[in-house]
Amino acid sequence: MKIEVWSDFVCPFCYIGKRHLEEAIKDRSDIEIEFHSYELDATAPEKYEGKMEDYFADHKGMGTEQAQAMIHQVTQMANDAGLNYHYDAIQHGNTLKPHRLFQFAKEQGKGNEFMELAKKAYFIEGKWLNDDDFLVHLATTIGLDEERTREVLASDAYLEAVRSDQTQAAQIGIQGVPFFIFDEQYGVSGAQPVELFKQVLAEVDAKKLD
Repeated sequence: MKIEVWSDFVCPFCYIGKRHLEEAIKDRSDIEIEFHSYELDATAPEKYEGKMEDYFADHKGMGTEQAQAMIHQVTQMANDAGLNYHYDAIQHGNTLKPHRLFQFAKEQGKGNEFMELAKKAYFIEGKWLNDDDFLVHLATTIGLDEERTREVLASDAYLEAVRSDQTQAAQIGIQGVPFFIFDEQYGVSGAQPVELFKQVLAEVDAKKLD
């Protein structure tokens, strides 16, 4: 079975949804997961100077109290999924560059590893994902060539691959992430509970037996 996932590094529900899916498939050895790029905010600056509640207030039309309440709720959801988000340490910014590097990693068979480490770096470790030196560190950690990584970062390499993923998302009708497609048949939107993912898996399995 193949599961395709459209995701952004800075999407809090994407990381939570990833953990829920992983829990649902932990006893399965017949599943391939393929991640696709999706920019939640292509207009975001390279580095946002301010707190995340300010970003949500500025870009989502929320009041400060509403933004703080949302952050608290999301942090609790993450905790329930075994993730320790640190919103006070997050360094927000545009994600095009890390998505380009993700596409390079994916080409080398390391896309899923890159996706995990980049999400962890952003939400848990407070890393800025547009820092070239950090991205090189991330890439070499998973076995990518340092020189080639720096060449990718210094160019527009893999931009078309990112755009292709986003075009495909638009054609499918994806308007938000995470979005999961099971065997090109079942679409699931959002960080759904583990049990729902298990239910979808069972439905896909049953259909194969028909």
